[in-house]
Amino acid sequence: MIKKFGLTAVALLLILGVAACGTDEPTAGNGMRQTTADQGAEHDPRPSADQGVGHVHSLGVDPAGGKTYVAGHYGLFTIDGSKLVRVGDHDADHMGFAVAGPKTFYASGHPAADAVASGQEPHLGLIRSVDAGMTWEQVALAGKADFHALQVAGARVYGYDAQTGQIWRGEAGKLKPAARLDLLDLAAGAQAPDTLYATTPDGVKVSADAGETFGPLKGAPLLSFLDVIGKDRLIGVAPDGQVRTSADSGATWQAGGRLPMQAVAFTAVSEQRLLAASMDGTVYESTNGGRDFTTLYQSSP
Repeated sequence: MIKKFGLTAVALLLILGVAACGTDEPTAGNGMRQTTADQGAEHDPRPSADQGVGHVHSLGVDPAGGKTYVAGHYGLFTIDGSKLVRVGDHDADHMGFAVAGPKTFYASGHPAADAVASGQEPHLGLIRSVDAGMTWEQVALAGKADFHALQVAGARVYGYDAQTGQIWRGEAGKLKPAARLDLLDLAAGAQAPDTLYATTPDGVKVSADAGETFGPLKGAPLLSFLDVIGKDRLIGVAPDGQVRTSADSGATWQAGGRLPMQAVAFTAVSEQRLLAASMDGTVYESTNGGRDFTTLYQSSP
C-alpha cells in the first residue's frame, strides 16, 4: 500500500481505522472491512458514569437555531460555550450522522452496550429524529446496517454500510442497494442528487447514476472528507489537514489553509463555515472558507 498510494494514502487508511472504532469490524491490510458471522455481537462497554462524547465521528449544524452538533461514540452533543452538552438520554454510538433540515437528523451505528445486552440488535440501521436529536425513530434496515457515512441530498439519503462496503440510497425511508466500495466519506448536493462522490484510498471517485457505478474524479487530490456546496463547489480536507476546494465540480482544485492536525470528522456547513474534529475530540471551526481555523471546543486532556 505504501508503494501504491504513498504516505498520504496511508494516513487516509489510518482514518478508516478510527472510523471503525466502537465496532468489532476488523480491517484487512488493504483497508477493506472484513465481515464475520458474529459482527456486532460485542460492543465497547460504557461505564455507569457519563464518559462524554468519546471519539467524534460526525459534525453538523441545525439550521433551526444554528447549534453545532457533535456525534460520537457515546451519543449526540451540542457545544455550549466551553462544554459539550448531551442531547436527550440517547447514548448510542453515532458512527454516522447527518443534518437533513431544521431539527431533522439521520444517524446510524450501534445501540448502547446495555441495550445490546438486553437483546437489542447490534446495528441501528437508519434512524431519524425530527426534534433535534431528543428522540429517534427507526427508518430502515434495523439490525442489518451500520452506516459509517450518511449524506442527505435533497429528499434523498445515501448511506455506506461499513460491514459490507454496500452503498444504500433512497427516499422516504425506502432504501435500496447501489455499488460496493471501500470509502470513508460520501458527498452529494440537493441540486444534483444523482451525482455522488466518495473519498477512497484510490482517490476521489464519482458516480453520475446515484451510486450504481463509480469512476475516478480525474485531477482530484487525495481527500479524507468531502462536501458539496451549491451546484458546482466541492470542499474537502486531505489526510495532512489541508483544505482543498473546487469551483467546477472537481475539474480544477485550489489549496486553502491547513488544520493543525489530521481530521477524523469534517463538515462544510457553507462555503465559508467549516467544522473539523481531531482524534482527541477537539472541534475546530473556520469562518473564512478554510483559510484558517480556531478552536470551537477544546477536549480535556
